[in-house]
This record gives sequence, C-alpha cells and structure tokens, in this order.
Amino acid sequence: MWQPGPRNLITDVRGLQVGNASCDQLLSGSTAILFDQPAHTAVEILGGAPGTRDTELLNPQNLVQQVDALVLSGGSAFGLDAASGVQSVLRARGRGFEVAGQYVPIVPAAILFDLANGGDKDWGLHSPYRELGMAAADQAGFAFPLGSIGAGTGATTATCRGGLGSASAVLRNGATVGALVAVNAVGSPVVGSSRHFWAAPFEYGDEFGGLGHPHPLPQDASRLRTKFDLRAGAHTTIAVIATDLNLGKPELKRLAVAAHDGFARALYPAHTDFDGDLVFSAATGTAPRDLSPSDRLELAAVASVVMARAIARGVFHAASAPASAPLLAWRDMA
Repeated sequence: MWQPGPRNLITDVRGLQVGNASCDQLLSGSTAILFDQPAHTAVEILGGAPGTRDTELLNPQNLVQQVDALVLSGGSAFGLDAASGVQSVLRARGRGFEVAGQYVPIVPAAILFDLANGGDKDWGLHSPYRELGMAAADQAGFAFPLGSIGAGTGATTATCRGGLGSASAVLRNGATVGALVAVNAVGSPVVGSSRHFWAAPFEYGDEFGGLGHPHPLPQDASRLRTKFDLRAGAHTTIAVIATDLNLGKPELKRLAVAAHDGFARALYPAHTDFDGDLVFSAATGTAPRDLSPSDRLELAAVASVVMARAIARGVFHAASAPASAPLLAWRDMA
C-alpha cells in the first residue's frame, strides 16, 4: 500500500495551496487551488452534463500552456463566477499570462449542481459566487478541513450527503500524487443499504471509518441507488489530480483519464448522462524525475486509488445535515 503524505491532502504536492469559502445559509461554496508558479494542466470530462469555464484552452494544441489556478464550485452555472473572483485576487498579485503588457490570470473552473439542496438561493440580481471565489483564494493554504466545506458544502449523493474530499500518496520513486474532489454524485458511495464504502479496498488505515467491505455482500449491493431527480446538470463529481512531477499536457491527459477510474471504484453508478463528472490534472514540476514504463503504470494506478480514497473521505467527513437538507450525513446513517 502506498503511504500518504504528511497531511494526506492534495497540498502534500509541493507547489500548490487550497482555499475554501462557504455560506451556510446558501448551503454552497467554492474551492480554489492556487499554484505557486503556472502549472501544466489538462482535463478529462466523462459525465454527460458538465459545466465548465476555459477547459478548451487546456488542449495541448492551444496557445496557453499553463494555468495559475483551478476552481471547483457549487452553484451550477452561477458558480462559474467564482473563477472571476479568484482571477481578481491573482491579478492584484501580478499573476497571469502576459498579453501586450497586460496580465490575464488563467483560471479554468468546473461546477456542480446544488441549487435544490434546501439552502436559500434567493440572492437577488447577482449571485454571491464571485465573492466566494475571492474569499477562497485569500484563504488558500496547506491545511484545510474536509466534508461540508467549499465546493462540497451542499453536495449530496444518492444515499447521503456528499462533501469535499482529499487524499495523497507517495510513489516508490518519491514523487507525490494528491486528489481533491467535490462529491455530488447521482450514484451512491456505499454498498447497497449498508454504511460500507465502495472504496474500502483502497482505504489507508481507518481514514474513512475502517469498515472494509460487508461480508457477505448484501443482496441489494448491485441495485442502482440514484438521486430521485434526474435532471441534466443536477449532480456531478468534480475533481483535481495533481503531482509534483514535470509532466506535459499529453501525459496529464492520460493522468486525468486514470483518475476517473477512482470515480468508478468509489461511486455506483458513475459517469452517467446526468453527471458532469470531470477531472482536472496538474503538474507542479517541483520534483522532476525521469519516468520508466513501470513508473508510468504506477502513477496511473495510484491516481485512481488516491481519487477513490478522496471521494470516500469527503463523504465520511460530511457534517450532520441541517433540517432543510434532503439527506442524512454518512455519520448519521443507521
């Protein structure tokens, strides 16, 4: 088993920080991932209902090769405003892609749908997500809580509250891989009607309860459990997989594909027509190494494992639901 880094968070990857901002009344929030230096980034979208900003520029044939930050946010399409808030903070710091003497911070973003989770969305003419993005960027650091925070504040799954999860692992060559995920899936993170996580085989210690898989498996293990409201865009799990290796966009595209396997190992079903499931991948290049073919295989395998662990940790740490919320937290399930 690969050991986690000292924090067991994506911030074990040197060269990045994470900030969160939440509003309990809104029952939503935003998460910002800030890079110390511009980072190579790619994306893989496998859900059928994505909501994004500036993902097209991540294709390797396009001009801009690096980004300054990434944003995960609640709020459906309104939540894309959070990236503008992060962009404002970075511009004030002199960050960005230089064009004719002007600096334009590059901040791709992805959103999840949490508008029907019981929070007060009567915000008037303008949504609060620009301000949430600014607050998240201002609060960025190395330590942050998991569960009902940031983009995971109002997240739900088919069977319990979702949340913001993170995990890390150190490869045999000393490189680090970390995942950050806002879990708002149409499917379920637990096996049948039990409290056991689908991701149990990959758990490190008791980081999400240590229950393992149920034995024997419940008879309803393979029965689909999905959210009752299957409107396009009403769900979505969005994530970042990061490493301190020096990888280019084509290699990062493959890393994002591998990290999606973690969705399938931790959520059932995943990548549905009604999810906007998306993984950003990023390389900070702070620990460059030459990778052998076996190193590449290990990197892909660990990406899926770390993502599955992060998903379960986000659900495990979700706070007890307010009275207005439609689902119990995992901790309150019988």
